[in-house]
Amino acid sequence: MYPPEFVKRIFKQEYIDADGLMQAMNLPAPVSIRLNRNKWNRPPAGEDSVPWSESGYYLEKRPSFTMDPLFHSGCYYPQEASSMIIEEVYKQLKPKNEGIRILDLCAAPGGKSTHLSSLLGKHGVLISNEVIRSRASVLAENVTKWGLGNAIVTNNDPSSFTELKEYFDFILVDAPCSGEGMFSDPAVRNEWSADNASLSAQRQKRILSDVWPALKEGGCLIYCTCTFNPAENEENIKWLAEKTGSESLTFDLPAYADIQVIKHEGITGYAFYPGRIRGEGFFCSVLKKPHRDNVQGSHFVNKIYNPLTTFEIKTAEMIADCNKENLFRSDDTVYSLALPVEEYFFLKKSLRILKGGTTLFKSRKDSFTPLHDLALSLLLRKDAFYSSELDYSQSVKFLRRDTIVLKSVPEDWIILTYMGINLGIGKNIGSRMNNYYPVEWRIRMSESPSKDINLIEWV
Repeated sequence: MYPPEFVKRIFKQEYIDADGLMQAMNLPAPVSIRLNRNKWNRPPAGEDSVPWSESGYYLEKRPSFTMDPLFHSGCYYPQEASSMIIEEVYKQLKPKNEGIRILDLCAAPGGKSTHLSSLLGKHGVLISNEVIRSRASVLAENVTKWGLGNAIVTNNDPSSFTELKEYFDFILVDAPCSGEGMFSDPAVRNEWSADNASLSAQRQKRILSDVWPALKEGGCLIYCTCTFNPAENEENIKWLAEKTGSESLTFDLPAYADIQVIKHEGITGYAFYPGRIRGEGFFCSVLKKPHRDNVQGSHFVNKIYNPLTTFEIKTAEMIADCNKENLFRSDDTVYSLALPVEEYFFLKKSLRILKGGTTLFKSRKDSFTPLHDLALSLLLRKDAFYSSELDYSQSVKFLRRDTIVLKSVPEDWIILTYMGINLGIGKNIGSRMNNYYPVEWRIRMSESPSKDINLIEWV
């Protein structure tokens, strides 16, 4: 069932119980989610916590995420449990200062980015990047649903970040790899080859070399893969440490004895092996960039871009808790950027930005059209619009962009909610409500919107 070259290597590889590992990978992978506690603070009923994440939970069976309105409203994200160790790593590394800048370089579909967004909160900005355009669009969708407004989504090759000298405090490289840690999925297993694993190791070196100049002195690069291959893991980190003179960091993980600490020629890594931990295969290691003399960081030009009208500023302040310095208009659309406008344009010189923060509304003379991004954002003022609670059936119809009729509500913009959580926005015109849910996000599954569908039960 496993590629012969993989089996041969794994039986010789240090730290691994090969028999136990392969038996564990024959079982279905554990299902886990991470809560967005800024929106939803109810844990799943009767489920176990992920020990290294305050918001992570295992599920006994896989629910229908697609048919769950709470998933579409950004209350939780299905994330592989092993990768949630990023939380523990970040907490032990996090500086006390404000204005932290983080790059998630290989971010799609968005599990680690939404996680970092929650950990970062109001203390800084996350740049969430994906090189493949279709995957970057999915990333932008998931970041929008999360709703924190502290993330920028970009669509760039890692080489684009070389010009952002000394800009980031943290860089997360969840590198494309041979995927051995996900061999519980036969499709991943069947695509593996020794040649592909070797190519992955070389590609990872190129990615690390491209992004390293963007890390500040004293900053940390967090390197992750979902493979067991030493050439893609500790050997690549050893290569980068020697090339850059950087320091391999260690972490205090006494409560998680089943996480394997890997020691390799001065490098420390942390490995998650199925059968020993409840999760898929994962590797993580951190390098700290050394301090050097006469290195200058990034500088921004203080310049006014596309100043807003008085009406637009008043409207933004009326409907959103936003910073004036971060307000920006492009054509007829007003944004609350994740950072000051001048810094946004500094980034725009080097990066293809798909999402700069929170899209608030479209402006036309003295009227405006609020947008779905705002409806899901924590920036939205609770008293900005009338809200109407939908039942499950109505919620699924809304998510499909079907027509729904609301009774006893004003003829105006309406925030639609499910279980008290914002789903989106519509405009009641009397005989019906115009549905403003994004066309490209709509549910396409044909199941009847019934409570019989397997959904998560909450405490």
